[in-house]
Amino acid sequence: MRLTILGGGGFRVPLVYGALLGDRGERRVSEVVLHDLDADRLTAVTRVLAEQAAGVPDAPRVTATTDLDEALTGAGFVFSAIRVGGLAGRADDERVALAEGVLGQETVGAGGIAYGLRTVPVAVDIARRVARRAPDAWVINFTNPAGLVTEAMSRYLGDRVIGICDSPVGLGRRIARVLGADPREAFVDYVGLNHLGWVRALRVAGRDELPRLLADPALLGSFEEGRLFGPDWLRSLGAVPNEYLHYYYFNREAVHAYQQAERTRGAFLRDQQAGFYAEARDPGVRALDLWERTRAEREATYMAENREAAGAGEREAEDLSGGYEKVALALMRAVARGERTTLILNVRNGSTLAALDADAVIEVPCLVDASGAHPLAAAPLPDHATGLVCSVKAVEREILAAAESGSRARAVTAFALHPLVDSVRVAHRLVDGYTAVHPGLAYLR
Repeated sequence: MRLTILGGGGFRVPLVYGALLGDRGERRVSEVVLHDLDADRLTAVTRVLAEQAAGVPDAPRVTATTDLDEALTGAGFVFSAIRVGGLAGRADDERVALAEGVLGQETVGAGGIAYGLRTVPVAVDIARRVARRAPDAWVINFTNPAGLVTEAMSRYLGDRVIGICDSPVGLGRRIARVLGADPREAFVDYVGLNHLGWVRALRVAGRDELPRLLADPALLGSFEEGRLFGPDWLRSLGAVPNEYLHYYYFNREAVHAYQQAERTRGAFLRDQQAGFYAEARDPGVRALDLWERTRAEREATYMAENREAAGAGEREAEDLSGGYEKVALALMRAVARGERTTLILNVRNGSTLAALDADAVIEVPCLVDASGAHPLAAAPLPDHATGLVCSVKAVEREILAAAESGSRARAVTAFALHPLVDSVRVAHRLVDGYTAVHPGLAYLR
């Protein structure tokens, strides 16, 4: 079976390949095709994968190409992890927003909107080409903003595109660990949008263990989200939010921390990865060792500004091992082999959340089998969460409309309606600022 990875020169591709190396059984991936627009990045990542595969029998064969149609032809699965504008674009997203005193994070607030406006047209083109070149392929989308991009692609691919994210997986794993439960035996009742969801229950053998966590200040203070949000706020919510909701609940503190930082997250990653790819071209360097050292630093500094603002301390060692590659592999195994499983995924709503229409992509537990991912029934969200979900979904719809029509006015509306942008005038200035620095937004008129 052939897996095509779009963004194949990306830094986290070795995580996916490493998961494939450990997979055994029928209908396993036998060929990996890496596609990227940057041939030098492809060369560096291909070196890392070759060193990973050394000594592994029947390791999936790896090829690389800069031709998208060639990469898609014959694919059984397409894994999309592209970054339109690169990390330099992410750093610009942060800088323009912070200059206006608003959040420029990659997927949240003004930065997420700018990234979405750049990415949706490219994702739509990919979806159309998949439909032509590999109509039977399943697309697994990790491209951020993951929910928005999955919804854009679903308009052309229907339910054959499924979005994944490692945040809910990590959150459920941490809660289960704190409660002394095996994460593999726990059902996580998680509902929302990508990077905007809440754990409302964690059931082990049919019993909800979350009330025990919320009632115990010591347990609440013993894991990352407990320290990030504070025990009192979690008890007030009666749920445990995705870590990205820190940008909403503590927005002033988060913006201040970003403004005070020596470099934004995007600028840090831009510089760090530039160093990695430059050094990885040296034939005298062991590329896998270099990648592992770089990844360890990357993971340890994840959301560092938020943890510093909250006094949450360093990340736990258990949270430095990634996770999205395991979700991707479990999803592929369920579809390709019919190995039924339950995963938290980004899929079309159907009738799951009454507050949203059927085509809205949401992030919920799904039963996955050979016919795809099927969202499980979910109780309604509380009013405060429903309001936030509906507000952000309205922003996503404005982004999609702007990308489809090229309307600058719709782009301004997307910024102005976001809960973390506090003025229509600021929205106009953000559009001016982003179109000035991003060639990929030249289509807005």
